[in-house]
Amino acid sequence: MSFTVAIVGRPNVGKSTLFNRLVGKKLALVDDTPGVTRDRRPGDARLMGLTFTIIDTAGLEEADEESLQGRMRAQTEAAIDEADLSLFVVDAKNGLTPVDTALAEMLRRRGKPVVLVANKSEARGSDSGFYDAYTLGLGEPTPISAEHGQGMLDLRDAIVEAIGKDRAYGKEDVAVTDVDISETADEAGDEDEEPAYDDTKPLRVAIVGRPNAGKSTLINRFLGEDRLLTGPEAGITRDSISVEWDWRGRTIKMFDTAGMRRKARVTEKLEKLSVADALRAIRFAETVVIVFDATIPFEKQDLQIVDLVLREGRAAVLAFNKWDMIEDRQAVLADLREKTDRLLPQARGIRAVPISGQTGWGLDKLMQSIIDTDRVWNKRISTARLNRWLETQQIQHPPPAVSGRRIKLKYMTQVKARPPAFMISCTRSDALPESYTRYLINGLRNDFDMPSVPIRIHFRSADNPFEGKKRRT
Repeated sequence: MSFTVAIVGRPNVGKSTLFNRLVGKKLALVDDTPGVTRDRRPGDARLMGLTFTIIDTAGLEEADEESLQGRMRAQTEAAIDEADLSLFVVDAKNGLTPVDTALAEMLRRRGKPVVLVANKSEARGSDSGFYDAYTLGLGEPTPISAEHGQGMLDLRDAIVEAIGKDRAYGKEDVAVTDVDISETADEAGDEDEEPAYDDTKPLRVAIVGRPNAGKSTLINRFLGEDRLLTGPEAGITRDSISVEWDWRGRTIKMFDTAGMRRKARVTEKLEKLSVADALRAIRFAETVVIVFDATIPFEKQDLQIVDLVLREGRAAVLAFNKWDMIEDRQAVLADLREKTDRLLPQARGIRAVPISGQTGWGLDKLMQSIIDTDRVWNKRISTARLNRWLETQQIQHPPPAVSGRRIKLKYMTQVKARPPAFMISCTRSDALPESYTRYLINGLRNDFDMPSVPIRIHFRSADNPFEGKKRRT
């Protein structure tokens, strides 16, 4: 039986560094700036034979409930209540503060097991801070260095003692860990069979967009709880946080990401790290929902985000959020459709859904669009159908002639899905104009019902067996 551990403490004591150490990956953003972590982030931890769920939390501070720090504190307290054990991290290098004392009192009132962790104990002069930790009344502190990995064996022993051997070493559950996107790539194939779409497998969805477009509010509405930190301030989300839930019996793993501003405006190191984390979430996801603010849609940054998603080969869906703030909905909807077709020609047929993350209006339609788009993204077409189609396309619009000789398209097959990619064997592939490639892509979209997903066509010329040989005289 597994258990859950929450990492708590005041800002900048090394909680996220310890979290990354325990999960074995750099999932949480780490910076010298206090208060980097805002939402609670779960992960699958392994520590010297122990397997458990770990939750990284925001630094606890005394603040008004309505302020950003107050809402962050509420998220951390929710993680403490959810967990079976808390790792209370203090800074042995800089010593205790009144905030540490207040947090220790709060943890005692919860009545749950607590392991006191004295981080940065490798630093010179940390002995005084380590011994001061005894005054918190939470037992003997465990000295560690999260950055250098020192003291992990002692930490394991302290966790086992606090949670109990039976609970700590019980039957392990199968942990679902993050999989690198390279491990999920489809193998090339040209089989004639068209496999059926598997609507039972988990689906990874990333929510992206400009700051303050309502991404976190949208996910909270899906979950039916205030799982992610929200508010009127722009740029609240920093880490890419993943949450899981079921929609009509299917597991959905959804990633909330930081708002992506224009590159010229991103100057702070922390914001650059947040944007890089959002880009990783896009590459890891299968379907990406680009959230537009319906009151100010189609900003230049919106178009660049859509283009980025398509260039990454992800399936894309547009969500026009804050629809509850629109008065003349019919006129605005017609205008949005016209602008979508005109400003996003590379995403012809892309699904666009008006929604309200605040009220929940349109969310079922959005989820159905996500499923339908993922179905197209996974689509495979048999080689026989493709070659019959290719012959028809050449009859309707023959390839151009180059230097008096017409280019011949001989054979076509689908080499992969996710996104759909095709290979065409032809003569003079280097001379085939881009306009003819677009003609073929648009034909594939229309004839095989493949809207909204990126389609790639590669051309290959057959090798000339007589090239380089001398001609007999």
